[in-house]
Amino acid sequence: MKTAWVYLVLAGLCEIGWAFGLKYSEGFTKLGVSVITVIVMILSFVLLAQAMKELPLGTAYGIWTGIGAAGTAILGIVFLDESRDLIRIICLLLIIAGVVGLKVFSGAD
Repeated sequence: MKTAWVYLVLAGLCEIGWAFGLKYSEGFTKLGVSVITVIVMILSFVLLAQAMKELPLGTAYGIWTGIGAAGTAILGIVFLDESRDLIRIICLLLIIAGVVGLKVFSGAD
């Protein structure tokens, strides 16, 4: 796997991390969690920028947001007891299918 793809996956994982950080920072009122959240946000953007040096914009951004959206929703289901409705699961599967499709058909190795 090329380095750009590794950067992109790590950027997506960081996006999941900062989304959870936003929840637990309680509107940036908890200093420690807020600082960590901002650091992870910056790291996510830096990794995305590195990936975009080699990957097409639409592919990189779409995959980054897809990893973040699907990953955050899945972890919300698992750890925060969020809705497990069938239609929600189907929508998550569609996001994941879109991310995989962008990777497979991106034309970038």
